[in-house]
Amino acid sequence: MSEKLNQLKEILGEIADLHYAVAVLDWDQQVNMPSQGGDARGQQVSTLTKIAHQKATSDEVGHLIQDLKSELTESDSDDAALLRVASRNYDKATRVPSSFVAEQAIITTKAFEAWVEAKEKSDFSIFQPHLEKMLGLTQKYISFFPPADHPYDILLDDYEPGMKTAEVREIFDNLRPQQVELIKAITSAKQVKDDFLHKKYDENKVWKFSEVIIKKFGYDFNRGRQDKAPHPFQTTFSVNDTRITNRFEDDNPLATLFSAMHESGHGMYEQGCNPEFERTPLAGGTSLAIHESQSRMWENLVGRSLPFWEYFLPQLKKSFPSQLDGISVKSFYKAINKVEPSLIRVNADEATYNLHVMLRLELEIGMVEGKIAVKDLPEIWNEKMKEYLGILPPNDAQGVLQDVHWSSGLMGYFSTYALGNMVSAQLWEKINADIPDLDEQIRKGKFDALLGWLRGKIHVFGQKYEPQVIVQRVTGSKIDSAAYVRYLTKKYSDIYGL
Repeated sequence: MSEKLNQLKEILGEIADLHYAVAVLDWDQQVNMPSQGGDARGQQVSTLTKIAHQKATSDEVGHLIQDLKSELTESDSDDAALLRVASRNYDKATRVPSSFVAEQAIITTKAFEAWVEAKEKSDFSIFQPHLEKMLGLTQKYISFFPPADHPYDILLDDYEPGMKTAEVREIFDNLRPQQVELIKAITSAKQVKDDFLHKKYDENKVWKFSEVIIKKFGYDFNRGRQDKAPHPFQTTFSVNDTRITNRFEDDNPLATLFSAMHESGHGMYEQGCNPEFERTPLAGGTSLAIHESQSRMWENLVGRSLPFWEYFLPQLKKSFPSQLDGISVKSFYKAINKVEPSLIRVNADEATYNLHVMLRLELEIGMVEGKIAVKDLPEIWNEKMKEYLGILPPNDAQGVLQDVHWSSGLMGYFSTYALGNMVSAQLWEKINADIPDLDEQIRKGKFDALLGWLRGKIHVFGQKYEPQVIVQRVTGSKIDSAAYVRYLTKKYSDIYGL
């Protein structure tokens, strides 16, 4: 290894350390921090973020990257991939002033605290001025970059490298009518019963059972943990410290199980990254869509499958004998897959979930284009919910305030949820071809082969390959909705007798 490559890796390692330190502070803010700690936390995050950005945009880093481009010619090597990702990150970072990064950190921290209060009080007006500032920063961020085909492309590229807004719209435009047709067919069928899912369940027992499940999956609690937060999320401080959070809802108690499955999917992806990528730009998942493919796979294709509950339902009944008395595996399976338009995205069934994502994408694009004002969001949100799902949120907490992302400055993010659904189905078809007895293994509570396949085909590569490249390598095609439509159609045709 050349001296210059060593120098670059050392600087990149220091930058990674600073970002991980910020991640620790962010995690603590959502899990432990007292409500009055927000201002100081914003300053702390601002200072560390500014130092990291200054290091990342230094002339020394730029010169090392430039010099190494002629030295690293083996295009598929880990070092060549590191240089490619580092160069891309440097090009983007140098367009953004450090002062902007510091300002964004402070405003974001305050916005999160305002969102928590606004959601608790179901009052959008508390969050509105903070979101207006966040939107102003987003539009300012876009201005730092050369004009794109669409201004939203610049935001999307941060989460899904190389993907264009036009591509996402085309995929969604192809998927939407097929999902709407399926939902209409389900609506005309006899509805399944799920009242037993909404009885009173002991929170502590549900929480413990969620950890039994994800430990069985392969989430390593020696390198992770599960804590409570207002909105479930996963965060990484190291390949050996990848944490998840969860929440409990009195009116939907078993949602905790599926949130744990979802977040553990993210966590296992991070835990499976090549340890040699630690403290480099190659560490972690390659994109949000690929990350979501992992979380949605464990939550839905595994966790909402019949074989899964043939194994786990007898154990769940031991914890909740009165709530689940007389409930068969088939009845439980149908209940957890009930299709019914719902207010909350994270609790939405698979048939309607993507419509929630499409709604948010439209709102984000409208805000970026200047066609939607922040003050009008609650009204427009409610109109779109009525149009897309036929239901009207009774309040802001169950409507426009339900997700944490805008308070964290994560605009450009939402389409990756639906893209992740599609990738999960594409991967699932390939996995079942490679592991023909997968259903039988799941029926016995065995997940080693599945996790091993994901580790070898996806996790270990970290950010070495761009998302479309890794999907193509594994499945033979780029991100496409066909496999997902096949999956939904077969599943719900069986459940609803279509």
